[in-house]
Amino acid sequence: MSDDPLDRLAGVPLAARTPDGVAALRLLLTRYSVSAKRLRAPGPSADDIATMTLAALRAPDRNKMIPFRFVVARGEGLHRLADLFVDYGRRRGKTGDELATERTRALQAPVVVAVVARITHDDPEVPAHEQWACVGGAIGNALLALHFMGYAGKMVSGARAADPAIVAAHCGDGETLVGWIAAGTPDGPPQARGDIDPARIVSEF
Repeated sequence: MSDDPLDRLAGVPLAARTPDGVAALRLLLTRYSVSAKRLRAPGPSADDIATMTLAALRAPDRNKMIPFRFVVARGEGLHRLADLFVDYGRRRGKTGDELATERTRALQAPVVVAVVARITHDDPEVPAHEQWACVGGAIGNALLALHFMGYAGKMVSGARAADPAIVAAHCGDGETLVGWIAAGTPDGPPQARGDIDPARIVSEF
């Protein structure tokens, strides 16, 4: 089977009522995560980030709580993030090449967007799990918008997103660092991870 995402859709019926709808679905169904080490300049511009944010704001959000915000690192911001990652590694006993790897980890993508969640746990109408669902929807929409604009990206998290020093550099009181969207221009076609039959996860009530 071809590795080209568009080739993988050959013969797949797309249930849209307009040509624009079919085109949009084709783009949506060809989005795959691309590792930061495969992302090159140019990264998304300030205008592109604004468009990405508008897409994120289209996520389902009961009572318009907007339980998330973005912190964009590019240029010097990436070097500040790299310093945080090196400090994280040093505090865990890493030295030499291991610390260099920590620095490289932060500098691979031309733009890195931190996702910060602001969950209100005592809201009488919108429970925390609904707010988290909005945060997830915002991340998905942001990644789709990057793809639609010709970029690629990947959401990354892990232990660094829970490190107190890294969290403090991104978050205020009551906020959670969810992780980072690494964004840039892919160095080639995205590699699909394998198809999943939709019937496996759909049932009738």
